[in-house]
Amino acid sequence: MASVFEQLSADLASAVESAGHSIVRVEARRRQPASGIVWSADGLIVTAHHVVEREEVKIGLPDGTTVKAVLVGRDPSTDVAVLRAEASGLTAATWASEADARVGQLVLAVGRPDANVQATLGVINTVDGEWRTMGGGSVAKFIQTDVTMYPGFSGGPLVAASGSFVGMNSSALARGMSIALPPSTLVRVADALVAHGRVRRGFLGVSAQPARLPAALAQTVGQEIGLLLISVEAGSPAEQAGMVLGDVIVSLDGVTVRHMDDLMGVLVGDRVGKAVEAKIVRGGQAHTLTITIGERS
Repeated sequence: MASVFEQLSADLASAVESAGHSIVRVEARRRQPASGIVWSADGLIVTAHHVVEREEVKIGLPDGTTVKAVLVGRDPSTDVAVLRAEASGLTAATWASEADARVGQLVLAVGRPDANVQATLGVINTVDGEWRTMGGGSVAKFIQTDVTMYPGFSGGPLVAASGSFVGMNSSALARGMSIALPPSTLVRVADALVAHGRVRRGFLGVSAQPARLPAALAQTVGQEIGLLLISVEAGSPAEQAGMVLGDVIVSLDGVTVRHMDDLMGVLVGDRVGKAVEAKIVRGGQAHTLTITIGERS
């Protein structure tokens, strides 16, 4: 009878073998190739943005063949790129439920930096709520692991013991940490890249910093902190709406704004071109302006 350890070892090996059918090699930089995940059977591949450094891309498929690929689009802020390989009949990845990612869960980082899959074992050590990357990208869930990100593993999957994919590994989103992008973020970004070649982001044309409101005014507007405008770009949507230096934004399109992260969270792609209400404080008085959200170039 196999021991518990032997059974666990066999199950993990089976998980890697199963995952390998949906993991490809991405040759898109001068140094060591990276990894990618089969997004769809007709050749869409999801990988890390930072590993795609040239236009001529080759994909090493699980069956050992190598095919050409083109860049569909990339989003540096979430470190996601989508490639289209000249291939069909691929095995698309099976994704785990995002709710199943738990602290202490055994996971495998699996990559294909050469012809064969490679794996390393670890645990999920942090699961947190929505967070914003250093590049301003919105990620639905913060998943940090202690897996060792060997060279070429970026763009490959974080794999559960069942063989399903928990997320896409990236070594570029947080310095010195192994981060996995959850499936919901990958779906949102990949869909945008396939549709537009980029992730559309809203633009106001302002620089701002949090500012505490006087007590009486805070009671009137229902919050103690707003965003004080320290610059307004000429010709920007903010200027066209009548915003001026010194205004304090307290809400945009019904969403309370206290910090820049709040404002960035409102400026998502589906609001581009939309006329929304902005509640501001100017000269100690509350005002409402209508602003049409622009698109960041």
